[in-house]
Amino acid sequence: MPAQPISYGNLHFAKKGDAVAHLNAILQKYDVGDKVSAVDGEILLAALAHHPEGKEKFGCGVAGFSVRSADFGTKCFWVNRIDGSTEKFSHKACVQIKPTFP
Repeated sequence: MPAQPISYGNLHFAKKGDAVAHLNAILQKYDVGDKVSAVDGEILLAALAHHPEGKEKFGCGVAGFSVRSADFGTKCFWVNRIDGSTEKFSHKACVQIKPTFP
C-alpha cells in the first residue's frame, strides 16, 4: 500500500509515520505536568481532528493541552476542555486521513 499523506493545518506530511514522529517530538519537548504552548496546541488541535474519537475528545471545546502521566509510567497528551474536564489521547491515533470533525 502506498504512503498516505496527511495534513495538520499548514503542516503536510508525506506519510502517517512522519506525522506521528512530529507529534512524538512535540511530546518529548515537555515534562509531565507541563502545559503545551499555544503554537504546539494549534498543531495538536488539528491532529485531534484526525483521532477516531476526536469529536468526543474535543467535547464542549478545548481550552488547551497538557502533558501528564499515562499508563505504564509513560506520558501522553491531555486535552483540557473549557468546562474544566480533561481527557488523555494518544497522538499515535491521530492519523485518520479524513478528519472526524471540523
